[in-house]
Amino acid sequence: MAHAQLRAHTKVLLLMASRFEVTAVSENDTLAWKAINAAIDETRRIEHLISEWDSTSQATMINRNAGIAPVKVDQELYDLIGRSIKVSRLTGGAFDISFAPLMKVWKVDGSLKRLPSSETIAAVKSNVGYDKIILDPVHQTVFLKQKGMKLGFGGIGQGYVGNRCMHVMKALGITAGLINVSGDIVTWGQQPDGSNWRIGIADPQKKNDVISWLSVHDVSVVTSGGYEKYAMIDGKRYGHILDPRTGYPAQGVGSVTIISPDIELSDALATGVFVLGVEDGLNLVNQLRGVECLIIDDANRLHPSKNMMLNFEENKTK
Repeated sequence: MAHAQLRAHTKVLLLMASRFEVTAVSENDTLAWKAINAAIDETRRIEHLISEWDSTSQATMINRNAGIAPVKVDQELYDLIGRSIKVSRLTGGAFDISFAPLMKVWKVDGSLKRLPSSETIAAVKSNVGYDKIILDPVHQTVFLKQKGMKLGFGGIGQGYVGNRCMHVMKALGITAGLINVSGDIVTWGQQPDGSNWRIGIADPQKKNDVISWLSVHDVSVVTSGGYEKYAMIDGKRYGHILDPRTGYPAQGVGSVTIISPDIELSDALATGVFVLGVEDGLNLVNQLRGVECLIIDDANRLHPSKNMMLNFEENKTK
């Protein structure tokens, strides 16, 4: 039964240099806004922990001490790095938080006009590799083995934020809500009228158009697309999602949408599957219980995982 008094309270703002939308479903306006503000505070706290742009963050301290010394970190960051390494193993290195040095070579801000030399890429790639991140559980330290190594949490940080915000809001008594961190979405419970949350999957070639709809509750939906940020060189598009194994931008995929109960896992897998490509990506997802995906290749063909349910009926009226 839908509760007439239930209302969705939503705030949209810029956080972590991204569009951040948080919705709390509650009949108590005061509680809803308290929970929304708590989620915003939690996001700012995590950003201060993992941001490589924050000169005082623990992530920055790890990067600054690459090849020099292990850095003692909070259990929270230690565990996040540990989980990141697990996904790296799962994806055969297609997802890798040590990819960050490559970002200096592949600038997707419009300044890159010619391909970096293979020597440049090889030199930078020698500082990439999750197997060179040394975790010491006794002293709770993180050590990057080589000078020039650098961690970047762009592929998992938003998912971690989504998880934490949901946890904080649930702890305050919010039984239904939605958090959208720049396209990384986590939902719990239902909308005020008792219906599921409706989430559109963007067309990678026309990003304002929806290619399919999902009707969901109590899951996360994360899309990684190369269509947002890219460099055009000699008429070829080079996206911002890099293959840590080769040092070059991933090719062949327009976007990957992952659906799973855990937004942090969805976030990391969306990047990993994008890098793996259609065949290897589907093969991996089809082995993971509770995880589904839709891969759209660069010819805009749709490749759903075996239990993925897609809705197209709304497109006819669009």
